[in-house]
Amino acid sequence: MTFSKLIDNVNSKGPFQFLVTALLAIPILGMANHYLLQIFTAATPAHHCRPPPNASAGPWLLPTGLNGKPEPCLRFIYPPNASLPNDTQGATEPCLDGWVYNISTRDSIVTEWSLSCNTRKLPPTSKIFFLGLIRGGIPSSPLSCRFGRKPILSCSYLMLAASGSGAAFSPTLPVYMVLRFMCGFSISGVSLSTVILNVEWVSTRMRAITSTTIGYFYTFGQFILPGLAYAIPQWRWLQFTVSMPFFAFFLLSWWVPESIRWMVLSGKSSKALKILQWVAIFNGKKEEGEKLSLEELRLNLQKDISLAKAKYSIADLFRIPILRRVTFCLSLAWFSTGFAYYSLAMGVEEFGSNLYLLQLIFGGVDIPAKFITLISMSYLGRHITEATTLLLAGGSILALIFVPSDLQTLRAVLAVFGKGCLSSSFTCLFLYTTELYPTVIRQTGMGINNVLTRVGSMTAPLVRITGELHPLAPNIIFGTAAVLGGSAAFFLPETLNQPLPETIQDIENWFPRGKEPKQESEAEKASQRIPLQPCGLDLGPS
Repeated sequence: MTFSKLIDNVNSKGPFQFLVTALLAIPILGMANHYLLQIFTAATPAHHCRPPPNASAGPWLLPTGLNGKPEPCLRFIYPPNASLPNDTQGATEPCLDGWVYNISTRDSIVTEWSLSCNTRKLPPTSKIFFLGLIRGGIPSSPLSCRFGRKPILSCSYLMLAASGSGAAFSPTLPVYMVLRFMCGFSISGVSLSTVILNVEWVSTRMRAITSTTIGYFYTFGQFILPGLAYAIPQWRWLQFTVSMPFFAFFLLSWWVPESIRWMVLSGKSSKALKILQWVAIFNGKKEEGEKLSLEELRLNLQKDISLAKAKYSIADLFRIPILRRVTFCLSLAWFSTGFAYYSLAMGVEEFGSNLYLLQLIFGGVDIPAKFITLISMSYLGRHITEATTLLLAGGSILALIFVPSDLQTLRAVLAVFGKGCLSSSFTCLFLYTTELYPTVIRQTGMGINNVLTRVGSMTAPLVRITGELHPLAPNIIFGTAAVLGGSAAFFLPETLNQPLPETIQDIENWFPRGKEPKQESEAEKASQRIPLQPCGLDLGPS
């Protein structure tokens, strides 16, 4: 009996399986708030230069831009009606005395710390959050291997609650930046632990359903944020409100069971047996639980226990040809998805003036998108689904190049469609990645791809600055990246209705004969079929 069948005997479609899914999914509601919080807490309201102290000496008109509105970042050096030589009439200068903001609807960190005009190129807002996401993804894998999936999940909840709440009381911008960095750092631990625990507990036939269900909770969280932002116009209270629930999620996480596989591999077989027997009783399968014994549990995982003695580093993901191919294609898909997704998600205000309504629409498109993704993954397969969603997303972003800026409705439709496709890509990738990597290197593979998608997310705001050089440049870059990511997915094997791979040989068998990567030697080929150590992620000092 394989370990998957052992889990199915006591937990297949039982109430405990649904309980675990609920415990892991509910906190994802709040994660959506933190991901998109900057849309409201860092919103830039209408503003213009504050006139100099001597402005009261006469009328002081502000220069106007191409749209006929006051220029937000320039002011006249002298009043337009001043008696000056012609060569100085109309001369402008940057805002030297700050800005006047329209905060009638809401305030933000931009208005409090004057992050306008030239300062918008600095990285104190969303970029520092995504930098935390990248940094947090690096130590999550080795720590979860050493201490378990559950402790990392619980600690990440607590860290997110503390840093998020603390950010609401930040006295200065540097303090706020540090705490937002910690928010991103802790969210990486939540994401990775949630995905791994879900895959390692649910049955093979339920993986697509539970993964999509958890994704839907993120979608519903996007509906909560606009309502909270509308009701709470003060950015500090909004920051505090979305962070406090994670103290409750921290307490709730103690009901989440630890991975049975991790406990057995860590020498905690007796505790693993008790949990399995308790799960059997909870699911009304007491007799199945009583049949289990330590000997049977160890026998089912004998292969994994023996292989766990080996020591490998992250370099094996790139040293072994079959894993190198999978890692390269998945990395490109993950990077391009995060890169393009946050270019649209964080640029909502570009597609209309009603920020709250647009955010609801951007979140609402995920409902049909993820349902279609579930159907597609279940019948067409993961391979076709991932490639198609990224190609469609890239096409919609590139189409924005040819739509004039005055056709706001059409631009919004294309952006919403592209965002829905990218959301579908995320849903598929979370499941597809766990199914492509062998069990004993799955945590490492997920960790690497988690880092790359955060790199894409953090890079997106920087690429948007290229719009100052040419207005079409950002969409060309984002759209091309999505197309390349979708093309890379065509080189991956299908995992539909396949059991989770345990060895390198398992995924080699999925590639059609004659298309698998060429092995360098027979001796190396034999060694490469040995599964890797799950806790062998060696990234150096962290």
